[in-house]
Amino acid sequence: MSEDTGHPRTAEIYSKIDEIMLLIKEAGYVPDISFALHNTDEERKELGLACHSEKLAIAFGLLTVPRGAPIRIFKNLRVCGDCHTAMKYIS
Repeated sequence: MSEDTGHPRTAEIYSKIDEIMLLIKEAGYVPDISFALHNTDEERKELGLACHSEKLAIAFGLLTVPRGAPIRIFKNLRVCGDCHTAMKYIS
């Protein structure tokens, strides 16, 4: 569910997302806001992209899976181009 904050570790997950986004931007990642479909300003579009489910799943995985263990994300829908690019930087 979009913008769901019911998880007991929500604060940790979103903090990890912020950390991940800073690190991959330093590595050269540039958010592709053409994949943000909401009619908002660029900053909100970037924030929306940062909170896509696959990025939240990665953040949760990094918090819970032992260091060095693989994290596998399965999704029943197509991954947007921005998330695909971000995953390449994260990996």
